[in-house]
Amino acid sequence: MAMANLARRKATTLFSSSSKHLCNAAKYSWILSRGFASGSDENDVVVIGGGPGGYVAAIKAAQLGLKTTCIEKRGTLGGTCLNVGCIPSKALLHSSHMYHEAKHSFASHGVKLSSVEVDLPAMMAQKDKAVSNLTKGIEGLFKKNKVNYVKGYGKFLSPSEVTVDTLDGGNTIVKGKNIIIATGSDVKSLPGITIDEERIVSSTGALALTEVPKKLIVIGAGYIGLEMGSVWGRLGSEVTVVEFAPDIVPTMDGEIRKQFQRSLEKQKMKFMLKTKVVSVDTTGSGVKLIVEPAAGGDQTTLEADVVLVSAGRTPFTAGLQLEKLGVETDKAGRILVNERFATNVSGVYAIGDVIPGPMLAHKAEEDGVACVEYIAGKEGHVDYDMVPGVVYTHPEVAYVGKTEEQVKALGVDYHVGKFPFLANSRAKAIDDAEGLVKILAEKETDKILGVHIMAPNAGELIHEAVLALQYGASSEDIARTCHAHPTMSEALKEAAMATYDKPIHI
Repeated sequence: MAMANLARRKATTLFSSSSKHLCNAAKYSWILSRGFASGSDENDVVVIGGGPGGYVAAIKAAQLGLKTTCIEKRGTLGGTCLNVGCIPSKALLHSSHMYHEAKHSFASHGVKLSSVEVDLPAMMAQKDKAVSNLTKGIEGLFKKNKVNYVKGYGKFLSPSEVTVDTLDGGNTIVKGKNIIIATGSDVKSLPGITIDEERIVSSTGALALTEVPKKLIVIGAGYIGLEMGSVWGRLGSEVTVVEFAPDIVPTMDGEIRKQFQRSLEKQKMKFMLKTKVVSVDTTGSGVKLIVEPAAGGDQTTLEADVVLVSAGRTPFTAGLQLEKLGVETDKAGRILVNERFATNVSGVYAIGDVIPGPMLAHKAEEDGVACVEYIAGKEGHVDYDMVPGVVYTHPEVAYVGKTEEQVKALGVDYHVGKFPFLANSRAKAIDDAEGLVKILAEKETDKILGVHIMAPNAGELIHEAVLALQYGASSEDIARTCHAHPTMSEALKEAAMATYDKPIHI
């Protein structure tokens, strides 16, 4: 059963006949004779996009002995994640947490400071240094693995050719037997709201504010909004989160979500759920938002210095000329692929945020590896049920597998085991014991169905659970595995004990 799980992958499946492929090839054969500037010799693999999915796919392809070229329009590798997403946000989350701890917690640990102040330029410089070092590191990996790197905006000429307007003002054609679309996603806009990255910002602008806003309104209570709200809230902003849905982070287990929201509210983050943004006015010195209940009702005016729009992301395929190739997409603009990441056009593949599935960097990386393994004649696998999600606030929330609501909906009989960090010795020793571990397991077999953790380092603790689910482990398997003492991970062991029997320390 465990190995069967390993081979599973949930994705939209399409079937394309060989005759259709020949049709596409004939349709574009005329393009091959066009007189553009000549590029390199034909590649085995061409990757459009140098983000987590793209650069990992390119490196893996080269490691498998395939001649590979990666095209990236930004001029620095790593995509949104490394340049204006995951990495810089985690840098600011860590720096702002250090400031918050120094201001509110150091004294109780015997560390007294006469004053603590924010040096925002220095904080931003540290963030930028981390980003720069990591992007240069990927370029080094490209050189090490002999991946050809083309800086510019690529678009399809045919299923085997990409024309690139290079950043130095030139143009070249890159040929490939197999072309992988890994162009990622972009910020989802909202009707009537224009993002100027100054007063109305996306996550990109929120990572580069030049001063701490007195009042910050966040539109959207997902991962990004809560993380960036946490950064600026710790640094002194009054943060209000406006969310159309009835809950924050809808993918989260309901019980964990309630505790998580209470924790954020204790940190003075305000929430306006079931609330719709009607209009935005930027004519004055600040920003005014008109909001009303999602179900209709009286309108309210909110004022802020900065508004962060974090209502999700949308696949980025603009300018690729997919419509000329006939690449099929769904209503959300996602490229449809089969279980081997192949589109309906022969030789064209897609991975990451541009296809169905979680819009997460680590999911894109797994897509990239599996895709090139298939191209190389090997077997790849990605099981989207086994992709962990993490919200990097404090405490963090991490989860994998089914929520309790999903298990109930499936009609499966199950056991629940919980263990609070208030009863964990390491958490008490470091005076950071907010949160719990919750495990769901099938009643008859004890097979783990889902694990949910709210803790200071939940994003690190979750991977034991991911491995357990990947190999079909039972809660007793974790409970009977020796965990070092004192560690936070002992809470996972105790929750597993609570699932199939009884915990020791509560």
